[in-house]
Amino acid sequence: MTLKIKYRCLGLMSGTSLDGIDLLICTFNKDTEWEFKINKATTIKYPIYWIDRLANLHKKKDVEISKTNIEYGRFLGEQINTFLGEEKIDFIASHGHTIFHKPNENYTLQIGDGQEIANTTKIITINNFRKLDVELNGQGAPLVPVGDLYLFAKYNNCINLGGFANISIKEKNHITAFDICPVNIVLNKISNNLGLEFDRNGENARKGNLIPELLNKLNNLTYYKKSPPKSLGREWVEKFIYPLFREKYKPHDILHTFCEHISIQIGRSLNAKSTLFTGGGVFNSYLISRISHHSKSEIFIPNQEIINFKEALIFAFLGVLRIRKEVNCLKSVTGSRKDSCVGEINNPVL
Repeated sequence: MTLKIKYRCLGLMSGTSLDGIDLLICTFNKDTEWEFKINKATTIKYPIYWIDRLANLHKKKDVEISKTNIEYGRFLGEQINTFLGEEKIDFIASHGHTIFHKPNENYTLQIGDGQEIANTTKIITINNFRKLDVELNGQGAPLVPVGDLYLFAKYNNCINLGGFANISIKEKNHITAFDICPVNIVLNKISNNLGLEFDRNGENARKGNLIPELLNKLNNLTYYKKSPPKSLGREWVEKFIYPLFREKYKPHDILHTFCEHISIQIGRSLNAKSTLFTGGGVFNSYLISRISHHSKSEIFIPNQEIINFKEALIFAFLGVLRIRKEVNCLKSVTGSRKDSCVGEINNPVL
């Protein structure tokens, strides 16, 4: 059977910071190299109901989590239907929303039931991209490096500033990747204490003062001394980061200090000539200025579509590779026993 060389598909991403669902329709084309085009993209803000439900789901019993998995899958399917309108696509690739990520315990869970999405949209849906790699003793993350390797080959490094900062480091045809440190998952939570959804342009961080003892404690956390492969999740943040804020520090000073912490950790990870930065954290101009201060790498910031939708784009690309039964998860990145082709394919029940 001859494989298609052109695919039109939908990518869906929900980040840990709960800032919304990224949806995009994109076209992938292969001649000698893979090329892509973003046809249509949007971010749908979560209703309060879903922010509360998802933020607290990890505290609930299994039966409630299972019920929410189905309900959330239906919700995603409905959002996709509205977004698509009359548009035709080959398949949906959905990252889902991470509730648990404990790779060292061989467990990860991204909810948003793929079969429910497929049944609601009547479109083939690929999801559960992390599960197989964790079963192969990998970290199940990060998964975007395959996209960085094939779609953004001209950059030595790629960093996404989302809930967490993750980096892909390319050397010849080899790629390694890991989570560097938390970003928006922490900055947004501290901003919430100021009655803000997020710290626009880092204005409040800029006003704050450095807390040297807090910065020292953050930079000396054990995770930063570990060699890759390694990844981070909400659980780690709750266990090791938030307890450090229990002193009577002012929110502005915590934001300022945490931006410095992020910048130092990213600077330590960068040794390349060029680095592509994407993700919501790119819009925090204060943070970018501090990263630039601590790094010798040249920072490239692309157009807004790539900044906002690169992860959704790459999960769509993972879906393409899954359909083609090609490797889309690399042991050099996750530390698993072998390269693999991850993602579960759900055909709609018509």
